[in-house]
Amino acid sequence: MLPGGGAEIFDEKLRSVLCPSKANAAEWLEISGTAHKLGIKSNCTMLYGHVENAAQRVDHLLRLRDQQDKTGGFTCFIPLRFLTSNNRLKLPHGGANALESLKVIAISRLLLDNIEHIKAYWIMLGQKLAQTALWYGANDLDGTIVEEHIGHMAGSKTSQGLTINELEEMIRESGFEPVRRNALFASV
Repeated sequence: MLPGGGAEIFDEKLRSVLCPSKANAAEWLEISGTAHKLGIKSNCTMLYGHVENAAQRVDHLLRLRDQQDKTGGFTCFIPLRFLTSNNRLKLPHGGANALESLKVIAISRLLLDNIEHIKAYWIMLGQKLAQTALWYGANDLDGTIVEEHIGHMAGSKTSQGLTINELEEMIRESGFEPVRRNALFASV
């Protein structure tokens, strides 16, 4: 399994501001495609809620969908809400709010009709919003996570991790049945 981080947002003008040292969009997609052709599955991501607009988000999602049509190697899409603390990019609007996050998940579910799993990453969303996101098209909350660093360094106020019982209770409280899975989404 190859992680899907680093995609950020594919618009090249934004990438030159947000992540100038990272691979460009074409390179990121080529690396994913090569991995998929070698039989290595991966996740894919999109960082939203910073300085991008709706058209740039849709462009990003359509490029992911096109890549999935070509190689079929993405197991899950993870929309990552930009957290505004502890970084050099200071936003006057404070980043994406709860409604905007739910819209991103719902639109992702509709546009990424060829990627089976959409994640509501509770570390970045918070537990209550992640539960709500299950009703907007997400079908995964991630796992218990032992000790998360990236989101918390960026200002996440969520727990460092959850127990299996806590995660299962979150899912049941949302009206769904928890299923344990491995990284390739096979039930365990």
